[in-house]
Amino acid sequence: MKIGDLSAASSTPIETIRYYEREGLLPAPGRTQGNFRVYEAPHLERLQFIRYCRGLDMSLDEVRVLLRFKDAPGEDCGDVNSLLDEHIGHVSKRIKELRLLETQLRGLRQRCSDAHKTDQCGILSGLREASQELPPAESPSQHLRAVHKH
Repeated sequence: MKIGDLSAASSTPIETIRYYEREGLLPAPGRTQGNFRVYEAPHLERLQFIRYCRGLDMSLDEVRVLLRFKDAPGEDCGDVNSLLDEHIGHVSKRIKELRLLETQLRGLRQRCSDAHKTDQCGILSGLREASQELPPAESPSQHLRAVHKH
């Protein structure tokens, strides 16, 4: 199949497919005499595996490790278990950060219950006040994590 067919079959943009090839996640396909890429069923299967892992918010490095194990079916999967345990830890940490972010956003939302002129908007006022407390180049989520650690 051509790259457009692989793209359609996997719901993956063509540029993403090419990127995965450059990164070594997807093996280079064969070529026609006209130098067009020709993908086979294993390319689609591997691409679907990559996409599913990415959907689980795994990094490309994590996917790369999983693919190495997938390509060596006789190996022990203890490192796969460790990788997933570590990823679960990252996800749990991110969930906590998102809950703190939600709390902060809800607090801002409570500052303005009715529509007012923007110069009287509690949300805009709260954002202005909070932004003045931030050190340069620090994001609100970094600030929020620092505030909740103390």
